[in-house]
Amino acid sequence: MSTFERYLTLWVALCIVAGIALGHLMPGVFHAIGAAEIARVNLPVAALIWLMIVPMLVKIDFAALGQVKEHWRGIGVTLFVNWAVKPFSMAALGWLFIGYLFRPYLPADQIDSYIAGLIILAAAPCTAMVFVWSNLTKGEPHFTLSQVALNDTIMVFAFAPVVGLLLGLSAITVPWDTLVLSVALYIVVPVIAAQVLRRRILATGGEPALKRFLDRLLPLSLMALLATLVLLFGFQGEQILAQPLVIALLAVPILIQVYFNSGLAYLLNRLTGEQHCVAGPSALIGASNFFELAVAAAISLFGFQSGAALATVVGVLIEVPVMLSVVWIVNRSKGWYERGQKPGAVAEAKH
Repeated sequence: MSTFERYLTLWVALCIVAGIALGHLMPGVFHAIGAAEIARVNLPVAALIWLMIVPMLVKIDFAALGQVKEHWRGIGVTLFVNWAVKPFSMAALGWLFIGYLFRPYLPADQIDSYIAGLIILAAAPCTAMVFVWSNLTKGEPHFTLSQVALNDTIMVFAFAPVVGLLLGLSAITVPWDTLVLSVALYIVVPVIAAQVLRRRILATGGEPALKRFLDRLLPLSLMALLATLVLLFGFQGEQILAQPLVIALLAVPILIQVYFNSGLAYLLNRLTGEQHCVAGPSALIGASNFFELAVAAAISLFGFQSGAALATVVGVLIEVPVMLSVVWIVNRSKGWYERGQKPGAVAEAKH
């Protein structure tokens, strides 16, 4: 984990301050950026989002889908948590905390938008940072790669229906044309572009060339994320200053969701007799989010100044410290986990 990634929370916090300050000092610049749209897609942000997403997707080898059967129990648990539990549990937590318990403390006109942002965040399984978390838990690399490749494949088809369903259940108007466009623009096209780029690099220089390319491009990806956050908070500044508790209140359902889903995945892997080196990354994949996609989708669907965009950014803000705490729990509980493994799984791990 690079120094830049390790202190991502600090950089996000600084971007919040910078964005709010610049929004007050140069409101005309931000309004001009916000107006640069075609079919409700903001062009400057679309460019930044692509810089965020494509390097992450270049890391994914979809040929790893052939390895799915080798860790079918862990794969099954993660898919169950990611697609049958996580979006729905986040929707329930959003309705409970944002729609009911915290409603008196939040802007009334943004309640539905906040819930929508939480749903979008939970419906996008992690793609890139999970490799970092998996490495920190000594996770099985082939499982991690195959699981991420499978999740990305499913996301192409399932992201829009899941988000649309849960927004509909929340009585939030679903702009289906914009949602489908977001899926095409921020999932389908980047996946194709990234895989074409990956194959060309591997064909000309092999794995060393791919590693050099990613080493150069990944810092640019994170810088694009931070630049997007500055723009977001440039638009959100007045609302945040008027309601300073908003970020803390939005963080509550996100935190509960992370620990609930990671714990559920971890326990289900233990009950099914999966190895710890698979259960660790399975729990982490089940808890973390593809926040780059979530931010992009929220902006496209609801706009820069929406509560949905702000809710997804809170996910970015707490991602690193929260996931590092999950890594710590997984590592510290390895002895307990292995004492509950089935004999067959232990023998398989030794083999």
